[in-house]
Amino acid sequence: MGTMTFRPRRITLPAFRPPVFTGRPHDARTATAVGRWLGAAFAVCFATGLVSHYLQHPPDWLSNSLPPRPVWGYRLTQGLHVATGLAAIVLLLVKLWAVYPRLFVWPPVRSWRHALERLSVAVLVASALFQVLTGLLNIAEWYPWPFSFVPVHFAVAWVVAGSVLLHVAVKAPQIGAHWRRTSEGTLALPAEDVRDRRSLLLGTGAAVGAVTLTTVGQTFTPLKSLDLLAPRHPDHGPQGLPVNRTAAAAGVTASGLRAWRLEVTGPRPYTLTLDALRELPRTTARLPIACVEGWSADARWEGVRVRDLVARAGGRPGHDGVRVTSLEQAGAYRVMEMGADYADDPLSLLALTLNGQVLSLDHGFPARIIAPNRPGVLQTKWVHRLEVL
Repeated sequence: MGTMTFRPRRITLPAFRPPVFTGRPHDARTATAVGRWLGAAFAVCFATGLVSHYLQHPPDWLSNSLPPRPVWGYRLTQGLHVATGLAAIVLLLVKLWAVYPRLFVWPPVRSWRHALERLSVAVLVASALFQVLTGLLNIAEWYPWPFSFVPVHFAVAWVVAGSVLLHVAVKAPQIGAHWRRTSEGTLALPAEDVRDRRSLLLGTGAAVGAVTLTTVGQTFTPLKSLDLLAPRHPDHGPQGLPVNRTAAAAGVTASGLRAWRLEVTGPRPYTLTLDALRELPRTTARLPIACVEGWSADARWEGVRVRDLVARAGGRPGHDGVRVTSLEQAGAYRVMEMGADYADDPLSLLALTLNGQVLSLDHGFPARIIAPNRPGVLQTKWVHRLEVL
């Protein structure tokens, strides 16, 4: 019987050929046009994000100097922060679509300078995507990651800002060459390519406008009827006001409040029952509550001025701050501090009613803080202790 011989077949791998992209929407002029809008959105996001962070976590040297006016200040800055962040998602995706052919340039690295340029672009793209996507999940209050959102989001914001500045510095000659509509070579383009670019930019603007119109109503109430995509509606919730953290989530129950007392510590400490607190002189104020997730709404609050409670405990209005403690069993904002300017403002209240009704349990019954120009997470609910600092 004969012997069969098996010879392995030689496998030849095809040579790598990077894809070839055609069409003017992928050129530098298009990338520059979209980049201008994206850069503006990132600049607004960064500036308003700094305001939000330092209002929530002021350093010691700033804590007694934060301005309580204008009363709508935080509502405006945080509304802009979330609105421009949502617009930046659309703009970033279009920008990446316009430049992605450059990801396939061959050879991938031509020199040390080229390698550093590509590395800087990788950091910019990664950090920008991380920032806008985690921000989107934050306004939906979904946290599928193991890290704390606030410090990480704040740190990566600086990475994005530095990466944008570095990218602009490296690409300054190309950006300058394609900045104006009449840039060199633009007028010589075929009419079809010009129409394609114009259609892409018009479509991008329409997408940004649609996202803005269907979300900004959560804070800009004249457009609340168009609030279709935002996670909150300014009128939906107990007593006509949204609630982020319910009493059940905070571990506060009505039965646990039967023996509630307000404890105020200072040079002359004292304790008040709810009936005694209600007998003190009260102030009514119409103030917005504005949350870091981007929603906000005006409401009519009535309660005792914080400055009056501080003065009764022997504190010095205008000089002493207040530490506020909630009955909430756990949480990053269970204990909150108000600087001297906030504690002394006549509109900073220990509120007892909301829109003419006794506070519901989800809105902080029996008493909560409401103060002007302040993030919602610092408008502490279920207050049981005030400590004059």
